[in-house]
Amino acid sequence: MGVRERIAGACRRAGRPAGDVTLLAVGKTFPASALSEAIRGGIGDIGENYVQELLAKQRALEGEDVRWHFIGHLQTNKVKQVVPGVHMIHALDSERLGLEIDRRANEAGRVVDCLIEVNTTGEETKFGVAPEDVASLARALGPCRHIRLAGLMTIGPFLPQAEGSRPMFRRLRELRDGLASAHPHMKHLSMGMTGDFEVAVEEGATIVRIGTALFGRRAKADNQRRTP
Repeated sequence: MGVRERIAGACRRAGRPAGDVTLLAVGKTFPASALSEAIRGGIGDIGENYVQELLAKQRALEGEDVRWHFIGHLQTNKVKQVVPGVHMIHALDSERLGLEIDRRANEAGRVVDCLIEVNTTGEETKFGVAPEDVASLARALGPCRHIRLAGLMTIGPFLPQAEGSRPMFRRLRELRDGLASAHPHMKHLSMGMTGDFEVAVEEGATIVRIGTALFGRRAKADNQRRTP
């Protein structure tokens, strides 16, 4: 069964329309030719973890009808390179980074959708703000006019059974729902990867980040963060 069919099945179980969920293809380490084939197959959103890889693939696929997402840890000194050409930044994890994105987006004359990354597992090897700090970060960035706080993102635990991720995904949805009245644009939940995306969809994911299930296994694992 293909990824889209599995997303549709999870949506049915949750009583949701399949159109609620964006399939974000994660291109990390895969060549531009593989992404081009995916675009021809109907993929409209591609995520990259590393700035130089993002820029190289944007050049290689210039003119393609695709929305680019930056999903990796973003350093403030790289923001200027990322902001002009991305649809969404998934890993906003500090006020300092948010202010820099706002400044660079202002210079570029645009508004950038951003997701606050939340460390729902409490693992020291993962980036993201603690769940109890999400509201204060969102409040601090509220006055920014060139970023739009569009939702939350998390990475589930690396476990043999996908069900182990459910409490973290549910926690992210509850955090999003609690912020919705103060932040009306905050609708997205970017959560779920190849190993657990069906559980994420059942818990309300609006974006699932899929690499391996679309492109196959990567030659090199990412030692710091779980591979989508």
